[in-house]
Amino acid sequence: MKKLFLISLAACLGLAASAQQPFNGLEMNMGNLHRLSDAKTRSISPENRTGEPGKGGMATLEQGTARNAARDLGQGWKVNPYIHIEPGQTTVLAEITGPGAIQHIWMTPTGNWRYSIIRFYWDDETTPSVEVPVGDFFGMGWGEYAQMNSLAVTVNPGSAFNCYWTMPFRKKCKITMENINTERMTLYYQVDYTLTQVPEDAGYFHAQFRRNNPVKGGEFTMIDGVKGKGQYVGTYMAWGVNNNGWWGEGEIKFFMDGDTKFPTICGTGTEDYFCGSYNFDNKGKYQEFSTPYAGLHQVIRPDGLYKSQQRFGLYRWHVMDPVRFEKELKITIQDLGWRSGGRYLPQQSDISSVVFWYQREPHAPFPKLQPKDELEVN
Repeated sequence: MKKLFLISLAACLGLAASAQQPFNGLEMNMGNLHRLSDAKTRSISPENRTGEPGKGGMATLEQGTARNAARDLGQGWKVNPYIHIEPGQTTVLAEITGPGAIQHIWMTPTGNWRYSIIRFYWDDETTPSVEVPVGDFFGMGWGEYAQMNSLAVTVNPGSAFNCYWTMPFRKKCKITMENINTERMTLYYQVDYTLTQVPEDAGYFHAQFRRNNPVKGGEFTMIDGVKGKGQYVGTYMAWGVNNNGWWGEGEIKFFMDGDTKFPTICGTGTEDYFCGSYNFDNKGKYQEFSTPYAGLHQVIRPDGLYKSQQRFGLYRWHVMDPVRFEKELKITIQDLGWRSGGRYLPQQSDISSVVFWYQREPHAPFPKLQPKDELEVN
């Protein structure tokens, strides 16, 4: 009895000690929003490129991109709310000394969203952990606005891109934007972050883009060659169909930690994986939906003139059910439809994907991003 009492007492003391640990301001939710912390809130925008305290809105008329509009009012009156990125130019959007974490990003880029490449670098790495066309990063791979209302990403009228992925870093964070277009782009943006202690077990945020147009052999590789310990947290896919009939019979497969021919996780169909069912069909029509964790938020229908093919935007976030791996990860999805006689048809669709995951660094090198002509929506 005495031993049992001592064990219970130790457990209670452990819980009490845990409850008394200072809150670091991360993992925010409605349940802990009342908790105070020593975390420091900072924000970077064109009006404060460094995020330093007391350094916002200081641009003079000579320095500002909106100097003409502000010419009657002067310094402090929305003098430099946006930047221009010239063709072929890469601009540093944010450079932050840690430890800390990005908690929200808002931006509204102009121009062709496939031709603006966003990259994230953590700590002292020289190759990016995120390398994605900006439209695809925010679920707008087809270059057209579609409202998206999820926990991780929201896109609001007219072209307001918002990201709520938590992105911790220990030493440094750098975010860049490259304009591979032939025209200048204009970018309004804001990076909201906190400076605070980062837990030892916090992984680094990663995102990688891939496209096959067309898919060969009826199977699309969403990600391959991921090495290390981490967890997959979701995907966005831009899926263009080049044949008649239902296109989403394909199964998603997760090959993890030594899997070879057969995966550890195998889904039952494309619409099933994206948390829908039966072809997303509502009374003979595709039904768009956008929910916290999954959605078919975009359906582009033929217009009888230039839009000749059906195109779809889909997302699935594994917020409550991350796919954890110890050593390696590969994900494929079958590009599968129907042919005569009730038989499956390996298709040749136009599929792009962005895979999102967290892992310990260092990460394996990414494949070289495809050239401009292979990124183009056509």
